[in-house]
Amino acid sequence: MSDAAGPPVIQFEGVSKRYEEGGRSRVVLDDVWATFGQGELVVLLGKSGSGKSTVLNLASGIDLPTSGEIRVAGRSLTRMSERERTLFRRRNVGFVFQFFNLVPTLTVLENVLLPLELNGVGGPQARAAAEAMLGEVRLADRASSYPDRLSGGEQQRVAIARALVHNPGIILADEPTGNLDAETGQHVLTLLDRLTRQAGKTLLMVTHSPEMVGVADRVLRMREGQLVEEAPLLAG
Repeated sequence: MSDAAGPPVIQFEGVSKRYEEGGRSRVVLDDVWATFGQGELVVLLGKSGSGKSTVLNLASGIDLPTSGEIRVAGRSLTRMSERERTLFRRRNVGFVFQFFNLVPTLTVLENVLLPLELNGVGGPQARAAAEAMLGEVRLADRASSYPDRLSGGEQQRVAIARALVHNPGIILADEPTGNLDAETGQHVLTLLDRLTRQAGKTLLMVTHSPEMVGVADRVLRMREGQLVEEAPLLAG
């Protein structure tokens, strides 16, 4: 598989991952070598259970490989303690999930403030940053609303604001339009593209959206434990 064109941000070096299930070992990744560059939009495709979400979990340090090394922003995740990985992830990674994962008892503004608070940023500075990001996703007027008062598309836009508010260099998105209708999903994908790749961030996305496949810099398919590169126009 060819390397990314930009400076390397995420590097998988001989990464394997297997799980023990019912007394048997299941190999999800098998000696994977891959590089994701700065400012790249990379789409991951593959059937259910093929290991797409595992790639995101490994890239973020949520999970560790069975063997091999993972480097993010020049640092080895595999050599960090769990606490070091957690702190590193809070500063450098933003997540966008299929099911939004908003805190229902917090307002929209309070949800967006969470990553800043976890990174020790509070007060007027944090509020200004959160309000500015809500403006970017066109939800400034919903700051005091609770998530259950928003549509699915609005909730996902809040989730994007939360993922980006602390200015991480890496955005990981796991089926971010899976619960949205086609038109709303397209708006969300356009927003993600504008706020990430055009800002020089690396976006690694699991999606089945043909629209996102069409604008990706690279399309990778999980196949028998390997990441296989495909031409975007052929990757439907």
